[in-house]
Amino acid sequence: MFFKKSHSKKNSNHKVWLLLTTLFLWSCQEEVKETKSTITQDSQYLTVLGTAQDAGYPQINCQKSCCQPYHEGNVEKKLISCLGLIDLEAKKKWLFDATPDIAQQIQNLSKQLETTTVIDGVFLTHAHIGHYTGLMYFGREAMGATQVPVYAMPKMKTYLENNGPWSQLVSLENISLKNLTHNTSVELTNGLQITPFLVPHRDEFSETVGYKIEGKHKSALFIPDINKWQLWEKDIVAEVKKVDYAFLDATFFKEGEIPRPMSEVPHPFIVETAKLFENEEQATKNKIIFIHFNHSNPALQKSNRLKDSLQNKGFQFAEEGMRVGL
Repeated sequence: MFFKKSHSKKNSNHKVWLLLTTLFLWSCQEEVKETKSTITQDSQYLTVLGTAQDAGYPQINCQKSCCQPYHEGNVEKKLISCLGLIDLEAKKKWLFDATPDIAQQIQNLSKQLETTTVIDGVFLTHAHIGHYTGLMYFGREAMGATQVPVYAMPKMKTYLENNGPWSQLVSLENISLKNLTHNTSVELTNGLQITPFLVPHRDEFSETVGYKIEGKHKSALFIPDINKWQLWEKDIVAEVKKVDYAFLDATFFKEGEIPRPMSEVPHPFIVETAKLFENEEQATKNKIIFIHFNHSNPALQKSNRLKDSLQNKGFQFAEEGMRVGL
């Protein structure tokens, strides 16, 4: 009896061992399968190359609490707001805005797609320092580029042609200016289509545009700078519903964030944008990706009470390296 009992227990343990082994192998196979699915890459996609407002993070001479995490070594430098567009099949890549961080951003983009051309084109939004001054690195003091296509609206184009040092880039053919027209699409390749549209902003030197970026399968909005949403002729909620992603101006989180009248810089606060979408479906909220954060904006920090609360509601915050397929 003792022998039979022991033998039964041995068989039972053996069966348990076989079951656990089978489950482990199945789990490993599922894990491998999941890993493969997460690294599957769209042939066309947008990638975030920067998230900060024009002056970057930390901002020059800032010793305030908002920049202390960087000075204490707890937070890395944040590059200035910029998107990269890649078409792997066509082996081409473009930038949306030419920021002062363009050298690093083009390098980061080239790590994703290395081609014989440094960049196949730059789409400018407007003439504020964080959005076009990176063009200087195409000049003779730096890269000495040859006819880099730069897409610009009429006032922006005229400004570059008639004001140094930008005019030298044109005369030396470091850049080749391409005309953009409000609500008129530019066809790139493989179904990629870019459409600029005018938005209200502080237009001291040029008009300001956002972009609709359409790929073979999906589309996105890019509006890094705009005055309050109610000053735009379009309904931002309706426009977001028409696309798959919306990279929206998030310069400031809320009123009182900086020690000056915020009416002088009338961006839509993040809390205002969130309020407009609070009664929309979760799928609509998920489309919104906030970008272009001022150095004072708590959204630049990895975790913050205000930021976390909106993420819990489905809103997203842009981070360098983020990709969305088109």
